[in-house]
Amino acid sequence: MRRRLSCLWLLLAGSCLALPALAAPSNEGLQPYQLVRSLQLVQDRIAGGDHAALPMQGKLLELTDARLRKAATSDFEEPRNFRALLVYGMSGGNPATLRNAVPQLQLDEHDKALAAGVIAYLEGDPGGALKAFERVELEALPEDIFTFIALVKGSLLAREAPDAALSLLDRVRLLAPGTLVEEAALRRSIAITVTTSDADRFARASAQYVARFLHSPYASQFADAFVTGAVALDGAISRNTLVDIVSTMDKERERVIWLRIARGAAIDGLSDLSAFAAVRAKLNAGGSGSADDPRTLLYSGLSNIAGEPVKELAEKLEKIDRTRLSPGDRMLLDAARTVTSKVVAPPAGIFAATPTQELETPAEAMPVEVVRAVSVGDEEGLPLVEGIMPEPEEIEVAPARQVAAEPSEPEKPDQTDEAIANMRRSIDRIDQLLGIAPL
Repeated sequence: MRRRLSCLWLLLAGSCLALPALAAPSNEGLQPYQLVRSLQLVQDRIAGGDHAALPMQGKLLELTDARLRKAATSDFEEPRNFRALLVYGMSGGNPATLRNAVPQLQLDEHDKALAAGVIAYLEGDPGGALKAFERVELEALPEDIFTFIALVKGSLLAREAPDAALSLLDRVRLLAPGTLVEEAALRRSIAITVTTSDADRFARASAQYVARFLHSPYASQFADAFVTGAVALDGAISRNTLVDIVSTMDKERERVIWLRIARGAAIDGLSDLSAFAAVRAKLNAGGSGSADDPRTLLYSGLSNIAGEPVKELAEKLEKIDRTRLSPGDRMLLDAARTVTSKVVAPPAGIFAATPTQELETPAEAMPVEVVRAVSVGDEEGLPLVEGIMPEPEEIEVAPARQVAAEPSEPEKPDQTDEAIANMRRSIDRIDQLLGIAPL
């Protein structure tokens, strides 16, 4: 590894010395494929957790872009340079450089389709990319570009053909171990296993990611997929398995993951999972002074919503210091306070108690969906949750149901269900705002 890095530094030094020569004829200085290989080496270091290499990546992207823009058409007659052009685009390069270069090249039908697929992908046209890749024989591609194309195609097939996508991503991982390409393939595989409800594969891939790429700058995307999977696959994946995976992280990341699982489970009404995750978060607070983390108090409070008297829950929520919460978690806290206050308040509004109800009944009298279904309003303004619950006159609701006078009289449907359903449609937006974690 040291030898590879030494070679890389020599190559970079040569690149810097050659900067004035970039305006010279294109057959002088470094070839495009040499610069792209250097870029890949740096990105592989970044995937392994070397964040100090990030500035070097930016410089190499700049050098490579300048070299490709000044390259003559004859430079791309070298197959390695043509493939390097496409790999550059798939490695975070400027799509405009590809759009400018490709039309000037004399390409056979196979390479035209290959280039068209890459450009369509970079321009956000997944349908066009897949259509172009249908004309590409993947097995005939050299390994230096096969892994990239397979990664892209696997990502594009994730929804319509998840099994085919996973098969491609598995091949990428086998052919490119320890690289940024493997990191991306493993991360995307985890997201696909969540949609296919494959708990065993989700657990294996997550454990592998934590062991190999936890310090990647893209690990936050893994965290998103892992938390989503832990909640979505609750019941299919055991608590012990979750503990085994998360416990291999450092303490701070472990605590953050448990907090995020507790939050997600609370929103989805999974009280047992939320309570379990909140306890694990407390255990991992350690000596960091985070034992009283308001997020833990918030999520553990919500996890007990089905078994704790509403008045006691409302008192706990009132004691939470909202100034220590993120904007999204303040919204969740305010929403929970709004709901509990309506339950313990004198009869009024859509959650009013009937005269025969006691105000201090357990919280199962309050629909769990209400806590799950908090709307956050417009995404751009990020308004606070105060006043977010609809006023009685703004929606059509039926009066609180009374005991039927005659046993044979059919029970009227609870029209608050419609209001709850409307609020549930907004849950995706609140989850995007809740507690952005440093993982």
